[in-house]
Amino acid sequence: MAIQNEKEFKATLAALPLNRQRQIAAAFGQRVMDLCHDVRVKNALASAARADITPEELALVAHSAHSARVASYAQCGHDSTWECAAGHFVARAAECCVRAATEGEPVAWEAAMQARLARTCQMVAQGEGTDNDESASQRQILETFLQN
Repeated sequence: MAIQNEKEFKATLAALPLNRQRQIAAAFGQRVMDLCHDVRVKNALASAARADITPEELALVAHSAHSARVASYAQCGHDSTWECAAGHFVARAAECCVRAATEGEPVAWEAAMQARLARTCQMVAQGEGTDNDESASQRQILETFLQN
């Protein structure tokens, strides 16, 4: 199944059950993890990728991911660099992966958008502009995920 555009990408993500959304969202976050050095974020992404995570573990890691996101936001306000902003968006992606299910956008879609923002910040920091292939990479990750 080749996902051709954003509409198909979003619809495919939305059709996945929540546990599978968490797993693919974690893959999107792990792809940009090099932009964030917070162990809480790394742990949240690793936990979200697990098919056997318990609700209790999920609640604990969600609290930790929220703390990491808040800390990254505060740090960005202090440093205000593109690299710092990239790390903050990775933390936001991780938080999306492990937060409680709510009405609104699918968690995988939100995590994908945060990962794209992280990559854009990295590109701007490197002076490369805002063109990047993160969306194409995410479509490929999703296609591979669905095949397994």
